[in-house]
Amino acid sequence: MNQAALLDLLASLKARAYRFVTITPASHDRVLARSNRSVARCLEDALGWSLPFEHGLLDADILDPLQRAGALSEENGLLRSRIRVSSLGEDLFIHSAHPTEADNAVFFGPDSYRFATLIEAELSGCTGTLVDIGTGSGVGAVVGARCCPGARIIMTDINARALQFAAVNSAAAGLSAQCILGDNLDGIAGAIDVALANPPYIIDASSRAYRDGGGLLGAQVSLDMAQMAVERLAPGGKLILYTGSAIVDGRDALREALGKL
Repeated sequence: MNQAALLDLLASLKARAYRFVTITPASHDRVLARSNRSVARCLEDALGWSLPFEHGLLDADILDPLQRAGALSEENGLLRSRIRVSSLGEDLFIHSAHPTEADNAVFFGPDSYRFATLIEAELSGCTGTLVDIGTGSGVGAVVGARCCPGARIIMTDINARALQFAAVNSAAAGLSAQCILGDNLDGIAGAIDVALANPPYIIDASSRAYRDGGGLLGAQVSLDMAQMAVERLAPGGKLILYTGSAIVDGRDALREALGKL
């Protein structure tokens, strides 16, 4: 998608004080199942709830950048946005429209807000290199940069679409960040002072990268990210990992494995 157009979209939305808090996909489906939720009636319906909308619903300063970005589809005379925009504090984040079924979908949801809260509780005034591993929509990088304004910000992901959205979201937040496509940290020179990670931690039947945490009952990706981060941390460096762990017969296998690092 055209990144300049997406930046224009976020600028227009910020000028309107647009806000949308994203709920879980299951709760989202329940809302859309209501009889009066078939067609969008406002901006938030179109860009938050991912409802189809009539041609005259959105003003030109919103519709034009969506068209230039290639972010619109049309069916049965109605338009639909291929992206969503959610708010976190004063920042806006572009991510994939609901439902996030594509292999390269970029997810933002309740865990994004919890991840942000964890970062804000753990970071303050750090310097050096801050890396958001598996950045997705860029939440970790943006929040981390807010907490550590002097840090060098790097975002990594295996999903090119995620890096595209993260680059737009970080730029809209007024940040300068480097993007690295790949599943490791080899492209980063030097030691890492702060590593952030909010990996997928469930078992996904479709094995979508943004949802599937792999082996260890969904914890393998979390362990792999922690392993690569710990190996690169500078003395006194910090890893902030937000994830979930399956507890089986009272045993937390992920915590045990992390403890060995």
